[in-house]
Amino acid sequence: MQRMIFDEDHDAFRDSCAAFVAKHVTPDLETYVTDKAIPRKFWLAAGAEGFLGLEIPEELGGSDAGDFRFNAVFAEELSKLNAALPSCVAIHTDIAVPYLVDLGTDEQKQRWLPGCASGEILTAIGMTEPGGGSDLAALKTTAVRDGDEWVINGSKTFITNGFSADLVLTAVRTSPEKGAKGITLFGIEANDPGFSRGRKLDKVGNEEADTAELFFENVRLGDDRVIGEVDRGFIYMMERLPQERLTCSVANIAHAKQILLETIQYAKDRHAFKQPIGSLQHNKFLLAELVTKIEVAESYVDQAVLAHSRGELTAIDAAKTKWWSSEVQNDVLDHCVQLYGGYGYMNEYRVARAWRDARVSKIWAGSNEIMKELIGRDLGF
Repeated sequence: MQRMIFDEDHDAFRDSCAAFVAKHVTPDLETYVTDKAIPRKFWLAAGAEGFLGLEIPEELGGSDAGDFRFNAVFAEELSKLNAALPSCVAIHTDIAVPYLVDLGTDEQKQRWLPGCASGEILTAIGMTEPGGGSDLAALKTTAVRDGDEWVINGSKTFITNGFSADLVLTAVRTSPEKGAKGITLFGIEANDPGFSRGRKLDKVGNEEADTAELFFENVRLGDDRVIGEVDRGFIYMMERLPQERLTCSVANIAHAKQILLETIQYAKDRHAFKQPIGSLQHNKFLLAELVTKIEVAESYVDQAVLAHSRGELTAIDAAKTKWWSSEVQNDVLDHCVQLYGGYGYMNEYRVARAWRDARVSKIWAGSNEIMKELIGRDLGF
């Protein structure tokens, strides 16, 4: 089915994204896996092409596209390679940077946003803690007032871009007695005394992402590092989670769609019982189901992208989009592995890596169980 949400400007932008990926990413992709990190030269190249500044005002080095469909196009082109790239890029461009654009002071914007646009400053967002998971209101990292400074202590885990980030937007508890209403966001720089990183986490998939543990031991910061207002951090996070979940949804479907296309070609090329395996009735029917499932999910995600571009996407619809897209992604890729047979279980085949990488999409950005909880509450339960 023809997609109707993009116009000629988006198509031209997609061509630019595809050319960038072919020139700057594809040749070095295996080194990303070996190093368990996306190198700085990727970020600098992406910044030079203008891909990192879609949410940043022009006077601060960005393009201020004002249309999330451009973000979606870039995410889709990266997703054709693997699942790690769009997640790492989105943490920077679609998740962390908008906090600075929307909530930062003029000094903070001048200090950080030009570097964010150029790729010289890489960002991460420090929400998840070792004992907290999706329960953001229960975080234990604290900031205690000491004269004119805040003293921050605690830790974060599963932080995408955590090992190489220059700036971590970090959620900490500033007023314990207020519960969820006592959380504040701070901009913590990598060279701040007391900030340290743990190991790169050894994950099942998404090896290209430098996911890390972060530690804060008596990190002393002034009020100039507070992002937005004190004690409003939880509200800020809730307001911006829909965009994070939508970005995940776009990447989920684009990732699965690309591998499905490759699987269809494989089913045409590989023969068994003197015919292409795709000609066997079970496989033919299965591929028909998978193609339809992807197109239906893609249409739903497209409508969510349009709604968000108009400022109309609700948190509930974002939750629906996130959980459904990740379920479809994992279901489709599991069937793709089966169609490849034994080869589908070999790391040298893209389908195996994709299947492995996709599993976390049902966990991150809020687990699917949390998404269903949000939807259920909206139904009045």
